[in-house]
Amino acid sequence: MTAWNTEQSADFRSPLDVTRAATAVVDAQDTVVGWSRAAERLLGYRPDEMIGRPLTSFLSGPAAAPPDLSLPPEFRGNEIRVARHRDGRELIVAAAVCTLPGAGPAGRVLVAAELEDLRQWESRLALLHGLTTQSPVGLAIYDADMRLTWCNTAYEQEMGRPLAEFRGMRADELYSDGKFVSRGHPPTLDAVMRHVLETGQSFLDLHFQGRPPSDPDTDHLWSCAYYRLEDADGHVFGVCEDAFDITDRYRAQRRLALLVEAGRGIGTALDVTVVAENIAEVAVPEFAATVTVDLARAVLEGETPATGSSAAMSLVRVAHRSAGVGAGPADGGRDEAGSGADPSPVEYPAGSPQDRCLASGGLVLDGPDLVVPLRADDSTLGLVTFGRETDTATFDSGEVALADELVARTAVSMDNARRFTRERTASLALQRQLLPRHVPEQSAVDLAYRYLPTDDVTGVGGDWFDVIPLSGTRVGLVVGDVVGHGLQAAATMGRLRTSVRAFAQLDMDPVELLSRLDDLVAQSAEEQRSELGAPDGTYTDVTTGATCLYAVYDPVSRRCVMARAGHLPPAVVDPDGTPSFLDLPAGPPLGLGGLPFESMEIELPVGSLLALFTDGLVEARDSDIDHGLDTLGRVLSDRHASLEELCDRAVAQLLPGGSTGDDTALLLVRTRELDASQVVEWQLPAEPVAAGEARELATRQLYDWGLDELSFATELVVSELVTNAVRYAEGPIQVRLIRDRTLLCEVADTGHTSPHLRHSGEEDEGGRGLFIVAQLVQRWGTRYTRSGKTIWTEQAFPAASTRAVAPG
Repeated sequence: MTAWNTEQSADFRSPLDVTRAATAVVDAQDTVVGWSRAAERLLGYRPDEMIGRPLTSFLSGPAAAPPDLSLPPEFRGNEIRVARHRDGRELIVAAAVCTLPGAGPAGRVLVAAELEDLRQWESRLALLHGLTTQSPVGLAIYDADMRLTWCNTAYEQEMGRPLAEFRGMRADELYSDGKFVSRGHPPTLDAVMRHVLETGQSFLDLHFQGRPPSDPDTDHLWSCAYYRLEDADGHVFGVCEDAFDITDRYRAQRRLALLVEAGRGIGTALDVTVVAENIAEVAVPEFAATVTVDLARAVLEGETPATGSSAAMSLVRVAHRSAGVGAGPADGGRDEAGSGADPSPVEYPAGSPQDRCLASGGLVLDGPDLVVPLRADDSTLGLVTFGRETDTATFDSGEVALADELVARTAVSMDNARRFTRERTASLALQRQLLPRHVPEQSAVDLAYRYLPTDDVTGVGGDWFDVIPLSGTRVGLVVGDVVGHGLQAAATMGRLRTSVRAFAQLDMDPVELLSRLDDLVAQSAEEQRSELGAPDGTYTDVTTGATCLYAVYDPVSRRCVMARAGHLPPAVVDPDGTPSFLDLPAGPPLGLGGLPFESMEIELPVGSLLALFTDGLVEARDSDIDHGLDTLGRVLSDRHASLEELCDRAVAQLLPGGSTGDDTALLLVRTRELDASQVVEWQLPAEPVAAGEARELATRQLYDWGLDELSFATELVVSELVTNAVRYAEGPIQVRLIRDRTLLCEVADTGHTSPHLRHSGEEDEGGRGLFIVAQLVQRWGTRYTRSGKTIWTEQAFPAASTRAVAPG
């Protein structure tokens, strides 16, 4: 039995073909008179050894073939014989005898082949028959002129007609509207085949897109291979094309890719409009020619929408994307509605696909349009409409399922974004209540601030700051830090801020204010622990451990008094740009108790910069706090920069990534001084005549300031306050007038008892003075000092005063 090498396996001639088989020419006496090389290869005898010998010397008579070596059907009628090899082996062969043309019965040819070769050849024929009729791969052979000469059944089916009708055509003629969508090869079928014929280079897995004649309305995608065909002598006679339709596989891969892309884009946004834009971007143009997203207006506001028709739901269009002409590959089409556009109302007519979708709550397929509801928790949030360009380009069952999955994922993200919008709206409302919405202009300081919460979801945190106008043109400056982040910390911060503002309005000095706040925090923490503690006794306390810094600056004396409760000390930058951090006694954090607070009083030159901040600004995970403090001092030392510029620089250099993992508050103030012409002060003896003298001095000063219209009320105010000081206090009396944004009148004495406003009876001889004062002024109050107390009032300037001078 001979082995089949590559060359033999490529030879499709029959083993009994006279051009291939072992042949012997015999005469009428069955004597060998001719011996072929194939016979020599089969039996091992040379021609000189066989010529003249009888046929029976190497070939037996007809014999029955073994059961497993019967002749193939094509060779029934041939004889099975046993041939003896030169080396003594016996070979079972198929033999046939035929007459030589023109030689008559005297000349015959014996044709023989090993029976096993016939069996293998039969198998190869069966394989070829399968490739021709049963293979799903389209096979076509083009000649050297690139014209079709043969194809198998699969190729005929794609063409929708028999080979005889398109034999001789070129590939570009067969697929005139097709194109390659893969890269790295010649651009056309003709160019690819020519390259293969000329170079012998084969191409594998080239993706060709087109519409076959058998399915002219649908784009198909084939994976194609091209290789050169040569005969046994190496002569090129054509090129073979293998084409396998991978349309279904491509669609499945595209659907999977769309779902992956949707997972990356749709599920990451917390803005309903962005989510809508994401699904439109994902689906166009890969899945649909147009995508429209309509949402109930309530969804944009974070609310649960009503159900019913488009009018009842008050639909608005939030996204529309189409695969427009000229759209680049980066965007895939035109985006006609987005986050920058104001959503426009949409109302669909009764019976439209969108109306039916809303009514049924299920998807609706109507020609080239597919409408899918956005549903979450049994609520319909809106609609997504997928559209294709022609009526024939409908969505198949797999694409309908894909659209349903895409919209389902979008609905989940949309509902999350809706809930986030609702929570964020509430959080921002809380923030507006907790933090200063605007800081009023102050005569004492110029200011700028930044607030950066770590919690991106709520937009609020536990840090806070405040600027509190105080009597006598003074200003209170506060910065604090509550443990933790988010709503709980923000709520606690709100309570502390409200308490600080209330205590500050009572003109408490920094030490007293922090002591009162410390008591309040300790009491509040104990009450909440008993009310809100978990059954196991645990309780998350974000109040205890809060820090606070409170400072009061007086623009008349240019002195600043401050104290801190566990907070970082403020930075002070002299007018010449020299920064320093005050050695202010720390004091314990709020709520711990047991240790007193201490204050520091300093004089600040005009134009000094005071920076109050929380630790989130200067602490970083990869460096110590000293590095942050040094950086802050270096930034603030630029005396030519505005406060807003300094705030921006501080945030940019200390928080380059936007956050250090902690909330951040920064308050910058540049000190001012009231001009000497705006302040006048007199010291009077504690005698009855002091009231008259005070009236005269005040009236003269108001005239100098051009505030004559306030003389009458001011005389009454000064007279009453000085009279009370003479009657109920001791020591010298100080009277001070300040012309600022209002007219301030202050009377100070050494007493520590505060007068009270009361209603006097008809028969009472006194008690009406302070009541009259309260009716004449905008505000009045009392502040205490180490030496006594000060009663102060504020009066608004006249609407039009010809001699009033604006504050300096």
